[in-house]
Amino acid sequence: MGAAVVAAVVLAGGCGGGAGKEKGVKVSPQVAAGAHDYVQFACAQCHGMRGRGGVSPFVPALTQVSKVLTAARLRQIIDHGLGESENPTKPYMPVWGEVISKRQVSDLIAYMHAGFPAVPGASPPPVRTDQGQAVEGSALYIKDGCINCHGPNGLGGVPNPQSPDKTVPPLSGADFFKEFNTDKKIEDVIQSGSVIGRAPIVSMPHWGGILSNQQLKALVAYLKTLKRG
Repeated sequence: MGAAVVAAVVLAGGCGGGAGKEKGVKVSPQVAAGAHDYVQFACAQCHGMRGRGGVSPFVPALTQVSKVLTAARLRQIIDHGLGESENPTKPYMPVWGEVISKRQVSDLIAYMHAGFPAVPGASPPPVRTDQGQAVEGSALYIKDGCINCHGPNGLGGVPNPQSPDKTVPPLSGADFFKEFNTDKKIEDVIQSGSVIGRAPIVSMPHWGGILSNQQLKALVAYLKTLKRG
């Protein structure tokens, strides 16, 4: 199997996750930054903690593939994604080029080529499930990387120059709640994503094969607490 095909299979997910509680090793500042970027951009939510997979049968681990793919190929995949998928239960690699900087991509690649070492502090935020759905959803909004594209409090504003609206849409405000006026409509768009084109357009990936029903409902509960007008 060629490297490009392997990449297409393995990197078919979104970008979070981190080092867990394992003892860290001494790494370069660039590798450490890449470990934190891996958390910030929710890579582990599809690719597993430290690239070990295990999240979805359609998203294999990155630990072996990162050893054979060049920096140029990894950058191309991160920036441009790996196409579209009509099946919302099969995650695909979204386009990150308009969201992640060149420096951050370089750091991510350095972290991958270093073998995903444990880096202290590079771990996703805890998600409480005993304080109500809205609290759980607010933590998932960060852990799953929603905040990177939709902004804090769902305010939007992240540039998406090639899309019709020129920005990633907000998840709050009158227009959003007019269009998504039921829990099911919000759940459906989270599950199926919003694929409006190929790179360089940033498109929302499918989360249907990643999030549990409880997590979907928690995210909806959180979004319903946001500004409506």
